[in-house]
Amino acid sequence: MSLRPKRGIARLKNHPHGGVNYTEMNALGINPGNVLDFSVCTNPFMPPPDIKEMLSTFPIDQYPDSEATELRQALSARLKVSTENILVASGTTELIRLFALAYFRQRDTILILEPTYGEYEMACQIAGTKLIRHRAEEKDNFKPKIEEVIRLIRKYLPRAVFVCNPNNPTGNYLSRSEIENILDVSGDSLLILDEAYVTFVKRAWNSTSLITRGNAVILRSMTKDFGITGLRLGYAIAPLEVIDSLRRVCPPWNVNIIAQKVGEAVLKEESYLKQSLLQVQEVKRFLTSELSRLGLTVLPSEANYFLVKVGNARKLRSTLLGHGILVRDCTSFGLPEYVRISPRTMLDCERLIEAVRTTLQKEKIYT
Repeated sequence: MSLRPKRGIARLKNHPHGGVNYTEMNALGINPGNVLDFSVCTNPFMPPPDIKEMLSTFPIDQYPDSEATELRQALSARLKVSTENILVASGTTELIRLFALAYFRQRDTILILEPTYGEYEMACQIAGTKLIRHRAEEKDNFKPKIEEVIRLIRKYLPRAVFVCNPNNPTGNYLSRSEIENILDVSGDSLLILDEAYVTFVKRAWNSTSLITRGNAVILRSMTKDFGITGLRLGYAIAPLEVIDSLRRVCPPWNVNIIAQKVGEAVLKEESYLKQSLLQVQEVKRFLTSELSRLGLTVLPSEANYFLVKVGNARKLRSTLLGHGILVRDCTSFGLPEYVRISPRTMLDCERLIEAVRTTLQKEKIYT
């Protein structure tokens, strides 16, 4: 066959994500609708009840607005950022690939702070770039060493630097001064600051002013905050010239009309969101406390999710799945001894704790 994809495509490997694998569930004879999913890091107390009533009102016979104008206006008012500095996309993962498409050239050097979200690496592989990695260590609770990051930037002058903040899966959250220290040495490097989970950080600092530096961009997710993962909705905040470049490579109608309209609606539910975040913190405290009482090591996290050291993550995931409970095996992050857990309702969390207790008593997970 003469028609072949470009070099390297055949070597790409998909990075596993949280969420139900329907093929796996069918093979195991498990009804996906009966699984309690602790592997995805969304807000379990969203969306607000009124949003569900909107589903019958959408003009699905029309093309959506490619510019997502009204949603960008709503985001602009909330963020105090010009609409021209905002690009709405079908989740932050689409934005990551748009950056690779618009800015990354073959053999460019890209710096990634690990362990972290696998789609940064995937986008870089598709673009044919060279990866430089700073891997945080377990003894530091996987918090990156900023001085080492700075050394790597000075040495390799990367085309871009990916920083997930708070980081997925560790929940570590870098301060403004740490991010600004990275920016100070970045020169022409593009700093891609992925803040998909920043809403869940109790004392988060406002990063939007960083775009005035010219080479900093911010990625945000709405699906995590508002519990609307199935709609795929995120946005970038960036300098005008960066937004213009992304628009040129962005597919038309990339955000469907239902996602746009629900996005506009949930932004009006600020008080509901704040109340739900308090509930998230409450069930997170319950989970971390109870898991620690069971003798498991729970790592500190500023996000809603957290890492738990269990010895054999794959085995624990498989065993809990037999109880109808799904946790995130972190082997794909290079952390085969850890699972990532994100809170659900208190009743669901009590079921998780009981299942873990039973599992630890009956199974040899620490092998």
